[in-house]
Amino acid sequence: MAATELAPGIIVDPTIRLGRPVIRGTRVPVDIVVGQLAAGLSVEQVAEEYGISREDVLAALAYAARVLAAEQVRAVG
Repeated sequence: MAATELAPGIIVDPTIRLGRPVIRGTRVPVDIVVGQLAAGLSVEQVAEEYGISREDVLAALAYAARVLAAEQVRAVG
């Protein structure tokens, strides 16, 4: 099975990181990129740390936002 593009710059491939979403052309998982931003690193620091571009970091963030927007979580009680 070939890689599937989930969003611009974000792919899944069963042969890379067990099929987790990664930055295209790398093995860098989207959740790691977003997690580093949440931990307080700047876009530039994350890009430098993982050898990716600023646009790659923003693509990961945009993908994460899209996934969260589609999630159906509701408070009950």
